[in-house]
Amino acid sequence: MNTLFDKIWDSHVVEVVPDGPTQLYIDRLYCHEVTSPQAFEGLRQRGLKVFRPKQVYCMPDHNVQTHDQDKPVTDPIGRKQIDTLDRNCEEFGLTEFKMNTKDNGIIHVIGPEKGLSLPGMTIVCGDSHTSTHGAMGAVAFGIGTSEVEMVLASQCILQQKPKSMRININGKLSDGVTAKDVALYLMSKLTTSGATGYFVEYSGDVVRNMSMDGRLTLCNLSIEMGARGGFVAPDETTFEYIKGREYAPKGEDWDKAVAYWKTLKSGDDAVFDKELNFDGADIEPRITYGTNPGMGIGISESVPTLDQIPEEEQASFKKALNYMGFVPGEKLEGHPIDYVFLGACTNGRIEDFRAFTNIVKGKHKAENIVAWLVPGSWHVKKQIEDEGLDKILNEAGFEIRQPGCSACLAMNDDKIPAGKYSVSTSNRNFEGRQGPGSRTILASPLVAAAAAITGKITDPRKL
Repeated sequence: MNTLFDKIWDSHVVEVVPDGPTQLYIDRLYCHEVTSPQAFEGLRQRGLKVFRPKQVYCMPDHNVQTHDQDKPVTDPIGRKQIDTLDRNCEEFGLTEFKMNTKDNGIIHVIGPEKGLSLPGMTIVCGDSHTSTHGAMGAVAFGIGTSEVEMVLASQCILQQKPKSMRININGKLSDGVTAKDVALYLMSKLTTSGATGYFVEYSGDVVRNMSMDGRLTLCNLSIEMGARGGFVAPDETTFEYIKGREYAPKGEDWDKAVAYWKTLKSGDDAVFDKELNFDGADIEPRITYGTNPGMGIGISESVPTLDQIPEEEQASFKKALNYMGFVPGEKLEGHPIDYVFLGACTNGRIEDFRAFTNIVKGKHKAENIVAWLVPGSWHVKKQIEDEGLDKILNEAGFEIRQPGCSACLAMNDDKIPAGKYSVSTSNRNFEGRQGPGSRTILASPLVAAAAAITGKITDPRKL
């Protein structure tokens, strides 16, 4: 019996090139301002139109500032990229959710939120965290700029079919443990290359009991284990989330869609190329100590010692610790930090803000902390205000910024200064990712909130 990945992939195959790649039909292409300009230029040079403009949605997010969005972006490169996207969308007749409009936000937050990303779809974008949309029960993956051009021109892409992996996480998560902790735990177990060449289906009690926001976080981080993408089979949680959203099917179409979506699951006798099992009870709140997302520990654990690291990895381990200013065997709980960032396509949704607010309610931000709380979309910002979370956060010394990718990556004003420590809910902690010389500790919204209140790495279960 086929896996769900096989079902979705095989139903989108246009042609298989003998001894070569598969020509795969794409249901949805998302474009942002950074990886699309050369793709549009390529169409122009070849005198081509966009083949199926109604299946393409565009928005700026990476370069957008998170304050004064009614003013132009000050960075000349960022401004040029945003202006170019505006011009390209107009010229090629594409839907664009423009900067500082109610529809704008981070592309991987907007797709699911608007009901544009649906079960059974193939979804691509010139961005590695496209795997996020897999939470909807879709096959979603990042592509390069030349492939963006290919999809614009033909609504198809040439791809080698990845192998399939199922990761089962059973049991129950403890209090204070979130989907982000689950993802960071998996990365530390598999390493950043452990799922290379695979498409991952997440399964088991823990995944079934996750909200959609949690699943979106989990799938977002699939790429950080080296996977081509990751997804969760659609279920009642998925249907409930999609129902009534702007672009979701309505009326009779809705009933037909749900009937089809209910068939989207791996058979009981499906065979995966690789299958792994984990117990949710083994996971505690997590933090990273190094310069890739796989270099992580439980918050009560210590940084590994040199003898725990394979010999061939010791040089890069030492280099990472040197960059971070940590030493082998050190306990990081209690380590002072400077910045806290809540947001990104990993943790910029309403549940993330609810979780953060829950911890800081009735307390106050530490004096030494600069905190950036950045919603993933204008819709999330409105939810925060409608639920009164902004008032609770303001009383605790925090302000809500305007939506954008923000401090996830150093492509806008929100940069962490050199040498400063940031507890961040984003997805990458590479050297300089949040700003040249910045030191990033990846964590969940709960760990970020605890750090914002205490000014140091703190186990949220102790608050």
